[in-house]
Amino acid sequence: MKFKTEVSLLSLALLLFVVSAFFYSYQTGNSSVTLNWGSYPYQGYSLGLVAFGSVLTLIAFVSYSKRGKSIYIETLDFSGKDKSN
Repeated sequence: MKFKTEVSLLSLALLLFVVSAFFYSYQTGNSSVTLNWGSYPYQGYSLGLVAFGSVLTLIAFVSYSKRGKSIYIETLDFSGKDKSN
């Protein structure tokens, strides 16, 4: 993947993490002192967003690490010595 694609994947993942934090903490008006699952109606959605953001982060990481490894391999000659100098 290109660098711009990797950065956009990471940006989208960060945005999903922020939105999921808001959804996870959003509370309706009928809350009491005790914690009640019903007073947090969007917690299920937030867990899905975190999972999807984690997958996007993993895809960007794998793509970046493969690109970095291929650049390093291209700078080596057949004897294993660095020819970039």
